[in-house]
Amino acid sequence: MAELGSKGVTAGKIASNVQKKLTRAQEKVLQKLGKADETKDEQFEQCVQNFNKQLSEGTRLQKDLRTYLASVKAMHEASKKLTECLQEVYEPDWPGRDDTNKIAENNDLLWTDFHQKLVDQALLTMDTYLGQFPDIKSRIAKRGRKLVDYDSARHHFEALQTAKKKDETKIAKAEEELVKAQKVFEEMNVDLQEELPSLWNSRVGFYVNTFQSIAGLEENFHKEMSKLNQNLHDVLLGLDKQYSGNAFPVKAQPSDSTPAKANKSPSPPPDGSPITSPETKTVNHELEPSTLEAPGASIPKSPSQSSLPAVVVETFPATVNGTVEGGASSERADMPPGFLFKVQAMHDYTATDSDELQLKAGDVVLVIPFENPEEQDEGWLMGVKESDWIQHKELDQCRGVFPENFTERVQ
Repeated sequence: MAELGSKGVTAGKIASNVQKKLTRAQEKVLQKLGKADETKDEQFEQCVQNFNKQLSEGTRLQKDLRTYLASVKAMHEASKKLTECLQEVYEPDWPGRDDTNKIAENNDLLWTDFHQKLVDQALLTMDTYLGQFPDIKSRIAKRGRKLVDYDSARHHFEALQTAKKKDETKIAKAEEELVKAQKVFEEMNVDLQEELPSLWNSRVGFYVNTFQSIAGLEENFHKEMSKLNQNLHDVLLGLDKQYSGNAFPVKAQPSDSTPAKANKSPSPPPDGSPITSPETKTVNHELEPSTLEAPGASIPKSPSQSSLPAVVVETFPATVNGTVEGGASSERADMPPGFLFKVQAMHDYTATDSDELQLKAGDVVLVIPFENPEEQDEGWLMGVKESDWIQHKELDQCRGVFPENFTERVQ
């Protein structure tokens, strides 16, 4: 019998909850349709907006902090691999062998300590801070449901009071339900009205403490790491002095990010073949070299290029069928002004700038001099593709520079 009674109570509670949900749903529909007024609290709504913003910012900070810790761990592993490599290549008879082992050990301990302190002083604090939000969020949602219950009870009580045929028993019961609903709502509302502003203001101190901890830990870590790096530098300096005759010269390399072509050599051909230079012609001492300049506007170059010394392409005329090719006094009418010689592309070349020629293997290029010799960069020639010259014969539109090592002189 007790079991049957328990089941009856449970069924009644379920039915009551279902009825509450239906009543709330109906009340919300009426409010959205404008057929029932809704209790508004702008101050509380502002508190809820602040709460949601604070939760969003805290969640993002937690995510970024975890990413930062993962990066620290990855950097620790990379540093450990590097020091292990040094220990392996450092031969036993070299001076400072024991010191390098000690430095590697301290390096590993320093990284481990840094990561653990970040977890203890930042991540765990972050988790504790965010741990209070789910409960408050649940209470805000519950307050919202109780507010709907209160509005529904209020509207039901008002409807019974304004009915043409009043039922005092129902009115009294409705009033009792209204008082009960109002009491439950106001208790929750008062607690949250006090708690939410306090939580919102606490974010300042939390952010200060969190980032101060991270900054302080980083500062101490880098100080200690700097000492280890200085010790390692001193050990290697001693090794260098003992084996100074076998020093390996380290030459500075230009940065690939520099836009000027003068700061880097032309790219090697794609098939890895060695860089080739134009074939050397036999010098004819009886004829003067051609030094004609092509007319037209100069192609603008970057300041860094124009300040470098020019590489002068020295060419010598060849006699073909009794006429002098490339000579200043006998310029060929079917060639661009100042034509020097022909080259053929041995590899494809993709232009990387607006003033460069796009080449395909087999393209014949008519080489012409730079209008301003100081604009010529080492390893680069000025020219116009023969096919473009035959088709357009407009030098300014089809000329451009190209890497010499992608081409070969045509006999």
